[in-house]
Amino acid sequence: MARQPDDGADSDAGADQSTPLLEPPKLRLEDDRVATRLELFFDLAYVLVVHQLALALKDDLRWQGVAEFAGLFAVTWWSWVTTTLYANRFDTNDVLYRLLKLAATFAVAVMAASAATAVGSDGTVAFGVGYIATRVILALLYLRTRRHIPDVRVTVDLYLAATVVSAVIWALSLLTPSPITYILWAVGIAIEAAAPFAATRWGPDVPLHLEHLPERFGLFVILVLGESISAVVLGMHDTHWAFSSVAVAALGFTIASAVWWMYFDIGGAEAKTEIQDDDRAVGSGRADGYVYGHLPLTLGVALLGVGIQQYVLHPVGELTDTGRWVLCGGVALFVTGVCAILGWSSGHWRTVFPWPALAIPVVIVVGFVDTRLPFASAIVLAVGAIAAVVTGVVHRRRSPVDTTET
Repeated sequence: MARQPDDGADSDAGADQSTPLLEPPKLRLEDDRVATRLELFFDLAYVLVVHQLALALKDDLRWQGVAEFAGLFAVTWWSWVTTTLYANRFDTNDVLYRLLKLAATFAVAVMAASAATAVGSDGTVAFGVGYIATRVILALLYLRTRRHIPDVRVTVDLYLAATVVSAVIWALSLLTPSPITYILWAVGIAIEAAAPFAATRWGPDVPLHLEHLPERFGLFVILVLGESISAVVLGMHDTHWAFSSVAVAALGFTIASAVWWMYFDIGGAEAKTEIQDDDRAVGSGRADGYVYGHLPLTLGVALLGVGIQQYVLHPVGELTDTGRWVLCGGVALFVTGVCAILGWSSGHWRTVFPWPALAIPVVIVVGFVDTRLPFASAIVLAVGAIAAVVTGVVHRRRSPVDTTET
């Protein structure tokens, strides 16, 4: 099959390439499918939310700040995942779909603008309205799909019901005082998060495009990982090129590079291959595991960026306990996520022992032991990250799974 153009439009030699005004949704099952420019544009808005959350955490390095960061990141990630899962199955390239997707992108931009003050401040309503808008648009897309593809109505109805109920709960939350508002936010997300499991359990087997799905998750991971590179750059700039900070920046870059390698060339690549080689990946729930495992993974990557910047800014003793644990906890969460997608996708949790699971207690020990010299723990973490990559490469070569880069 000929390669699809980047904008997702169907192509044949000499065919009209103009964007159709209206094109009914259909199951996207073509073999050679790539991320469209619209999908990449959409992702950038979510990266802005993560960036704003990271800036807010940098200014509020308390455990409460970490909890707020994690909660708002989970909301942001879920908004991205639900829209991505819809597009994976049903997206079109007509003008109506483009306008709805662009409207959702603006709604995410509203979330980004209010993310830093979304908890206990004047940004709560704006952030909530932005999220509700993404739910309304997603519900409209599912209604459109329900009309045009009768065979998938049972599955679509489950997703649609969860989306609508969640939107109503979020709307009600904006009329309630804190902390009830945030409790209702969590309830709304939990209801939506149950929809894929319900669809797997009770809906017909509506396939995901398992070639396209890892590409979309990989793009999100690489964009969030960019926060670590930003942390290295800003840290060196803000410390006016102090030798100790530049040295720690190099160590932080090493850790970020190892995270990239562990995901894209080892753990993530093997998990991708596992779900693609399983004809029942969707019906068995393994594809769900691949999706949900990316929450701790990407949260860990996001925390990693904040942690690296703290180490670069405070390399010789001024680092707070929370700042130390943001880095160590971020690495531990990332490895936990790799274990989740690898173990769940393969259906054999023994595949994560000893690599990469053994890295989790090692990182936690570093977090507990080093309370004096951040420089030293940065060295240990960087050396450990290199060792994890080398061990992972050996593990991959010995694995019976023939993997390719994610």
